[in-house]
Amino acid sequence: MAGTVAGRLQDKVAVVTGASTGIGRATFELFARAGAKVVGASRTQSKLDEALGSVRDAGGEGIVVAADLSSDEDAGRVIAAAVENFGGIDVLVNNAGVGYSYKEVRPQSMEPLVDTPIEDWQHVLGINLNSVAYMSRRAIPEMRSRGGGSIVNVASIWGLTGALDAHAYTTAKGAVVNLSRSLAVAHGQENIRTNALCPGFIDTPMIAPVVDALNDPAYAPTWNPMGRTGTSEEIAYAALFLASDESSYCNGSVIVIDGGTTAVW
Repeated sequence: MAGTVAGRLQDKVAVVTGASTGIGRATFELFARAGAKVVGASRTQSKLDEALGSVRDAGGEGIVVAADLSSDEDAGRVIAAAVENFGGIDVLVNNAGVGYSYKEVRPQSMEPLVDTPIEDWQHVLGINLNSVAYMSRRAIPEMRSRGGGSIVNVASIWGLTGALDAHAYTTAKGAVVNLSRSLAVAHGQENIRTNALCPGFIDTPMIAPVVDALNDPAYAPTWNPMGRTGTSEEIAYAALFLASDESSYCNGSVIVIDGGTTAVW
C-alpha cells in the first residue's frame, strides 16, 4: 500500500510500542514518513535497530529504547527518553503485545482459562494490558503540558467477541477497548483523544503459525469476505488517521479493521 503521507504528523513527537516488528514497525516507519519524530520501544534491541535504520534511510528522525513495557519503570524510561530527546509527546501508539505465536515461548499462555497457569495469565496481561496502562498514565501528563495529544491503542477483534482459547489474550484486549473509552471520557476536555483499533487476522509474526491455513484459497472465503489476511501497513494507515489532526473529533472510537471477519461471525 502506498499513499501521500508527508506532513500529516509534521513536527509531532510519536511514541510507538512494539515497534520492532509487525504492526508496530509499520507504524513506526509510516509515522516517520509523515513527518513525526518517532520513539520506538520493544524488548529486542537488534530488531529495534533495524527499524530505526529503515527510518533513517528514508530521511526520518527517531530513537529507539529497548524496554519491557510490562514494567512501569521501563515504561517510564521510554517516556523520559521521548521528552529528553524531543521535548515532549504528542502521540502514543500502544501496540506492544503477544499473541498465538507466544506459544513457542510459553506453551500454555494461549489456552482456555482453566488450562492457563496463573503465571502465564499474569504474564500475558502484563504485556498486553498493563503496558497500555503504564505508558498512558505517564504520557498523559506530557500531552497535557502541550495542550493535547492522541493515544491509539491497538486492541483486537478478539477484544469484542468470545473465543474458545487464548483467554488471557482476549481478556486483555477487551480491557484495552474499555480503558480506551474511559480515557476518552476522562481526558477529552483536555484535547487528549483516545481511540482503539481492533485488527482482525493480520499477517504478522504474531499469527505466523496459522497464516498459511488462513490464506488457503479453499478456506479463506469462509472466514473473511475479502478472502485474505490483512497487512501491517493497512493497520498503520488507520493509526496514522487517528494520530493526525484529520481525526480531531474522533474520541472514544473503536475501529474494526478486519476485512469483514466480524461481519461473517
